[in-house]
Amino acid sequence: MSAQRPQATFEESLRQAHAALRTGRAATAERWLRALESRSPGELNCLWLLGAAELAQDRIAESIATLEGVLARASDFVDARVDLARAYRRSGQALRAREEVRRVLENTPHHALAWLAYGDVLVDLEQYEDARVAFERSRLCDPQRALVEQATAALVADERKESERLFRDILRSDPSHVAALCGLAALSLAADKPADAERLLRHALQQSAYNPLTWRGWVQALLALGRLTEAEAAARRLTRIEPENPQSWITIGSVSTRLLRQEEALEAYEQAALLQPKEVRLRLSIGHVHKTLGHRKDSEAAYKAALAMDPGTAEAYWSLADLKNYSFSDAEIAAMQQLLASDGIVRANAAQLNFALGKAFEQRRQYAGAFAYYARGNALRRLDAPFDIAKFERRAARICAFFDAAFFARHAGSGDPSTAPIFIVGLPRSGSTLVEQILASHSCVEGTMELPNIITLTHQFDDMAADRDGYPETVGTAPPTLFAALGHRYLDETAPLRTGRERFTDKLPNNFSHVGLIHAILPHATIIDARRHPMDACFSVYKQHFAEGQTFSYDLEDLGRYYRSYLSLMDHWDAVLPGKVLHFQYEELVRDPEANIRRLLRHCRLAFEPACLSFHETQRSVRTASAEQVRQPLYTSGVGYWRHFEAELEPLRRALGDSLNGPTVD
Repeated sequence: MSAQRPQATFEESLRQAHAALRTGRAATAERWLRALESRSPGELNCLWLLGAAELAQDRIAESIATLEGVLARASDFVDARVDLARAYRRSGQALRAREEVRRVLENTPHHALAWLAYGDVLVDLEQYEDARVAFERSRLCDPQRALVEQATAALVADERKESERLFRDILRSDPSHVAALCGLAALSLAADKPADAERLLRHALQQSAYNPLTWRGWVQALLALGRLTEAEAAARRLTRIEPENPQSWITIGSVSTRLLRQEEALEAYEQAALLQPKEVRLRLSIGHVHKTLGHRKDSEAAYKAALAMDPGTAEAYWSLADLKNYSFSDAEIAAMQQLLASDGIVRANAAQLNFALGKAFEQRRQYAGAFAYYARGNALRRLDAPFDIAKFERRAARICAFFDAAFFARHAGSGDPSTAPIFIVGLPRSGSTLVEQILASHSCVEGTMELPNIITLTHQFDDMAADRDGYPETVGTAPPTLFAALGHRYLDETAPLRTGRERFTDKLPNNFSHVGLIHAILPHATIIDARRHPMDACFSVYKQHFAEGQTFSYDLEDLGRYYRSYLSLMDHWDAVLPGKVLHFQYEELVRDPEANIRRLLRHCRLAFEPACLSFHETQRSVRTASAEQVRQPLYTSGVGYWRHFEAELEPLRRALGDSLNGPTVD
């Protein structure tokens, strides 16, 4: 027994080193393996794992030498030959790698890892069809296949705990199992933990550079992390590996839309539609892109194509209504009403139909009927997305208390010195898109879109507190150097959206709450408050079906109180940052366009350019609800429009209270 003990200890140590290597701790594994190799020089399993550890640390030449030495002594060492093929591929010797892995598969045709390595080599050689076959053979040969399929089925059924248990069972026996790592990554993404998903997928990519399953997860993780350009590159790689998978093209379309490359987005969605010709949502996506590009007829045609495919597509009806100048026929109104009356209609669909019918009746000047539909649509939206107005009011008060004059005195000189950003804030539907369109008509200004970066920062400050409600107070824990770093980060994150002009817009209305944070990290940024008569502004928000966010808009009293909080915050910024914010009144712009546009440009430190007066002729993509309106000359019909609904809007008028007093009342 005692004579056998040293060998047993050696084998156990070798297993531990192998386990360390499979869990991604290659340097640790190498230290243990070198110690073991010094005790038993020339031991083949030890040398094989040593070569694999060198490969995992990108010491490719050393890995090749070690593994070639193993195979010189044991040419039938299959696992060592697979790793040698991987090392050859990493060194750029794809043809040599292919021959090595072919030797393995000729004698061991059910070797799952060999098929993975073969797939990687074939991708390098641009033999994509053969690569797809290789990756599928790897899946079919996986000894854990049944358990993987069981875990995947649990994931699809949203039985997350069971799915996680099964995937972890697999990883206990093989910590480098690609499908199990991808499964746990999918669970991490579902739990909104993209950083965990990224870590798991990086480990999976160490095992196979091009396995489509890993890359699908990798694309989603990059999207969740906001790394859009990387996500797009990954999706485009996937289209080469599996060109018939429409999801990659959909991802490219989504990312291109977010990066303001609308023509590329349209091309990607149309490619996906060729692969999935019966997918209604792709018709909607194509319609949305045409709308942002100003292709009015093409947009309408796409929405109608969606309805032809599925007459119950409520979003298509709302999308037509959101074109603003679309006139519904009697037959279309009857069809919407019939859908609303059908049993079992989904609440979200009912909400969209109510908003669309509200627009249809409003166009016919049947204002009471229109308001009834708007009210029902908002009531349905509120059920799915309730809003705590009291909590928002408390938050606004906390922001005012924290970002006081003393705060800005303490942090004078902090932040990134860039003058490039122009923030446009206010209430939605108050003219912010119009302001952006005017500025984007200037030769020095890039019109971007509603950027989420500042809101993301506030969420991160929130998460610093145990109750995840730390903003703004946690800003006080930041060292002075952090403000400049955050400003620089903002500029870096938004860089992919810009094409080289000196200035750019960030038109997210809700940033009115965060003027203090913006000034702290970007003290020389320009801020414009797009403002409109309270009744017109609030009613315009009330009758708009927003895809997401703006949950304050579903109740008239909430709307009035929200508007009062907005005014309170803007008054506070005027007091602690005098002259920082330009309040730009929509009604004044309509009455005297040139004087007000000149005033706007002066505040932005921009020379006057006549193109800003003919902003409606500027060709650019517009993603907001005002896309159609900003492509028209200024008109006065929207001023005082709320009076058509004066009786129905009485609760809003009461909630607005004394905020109605002042120069904005028409």
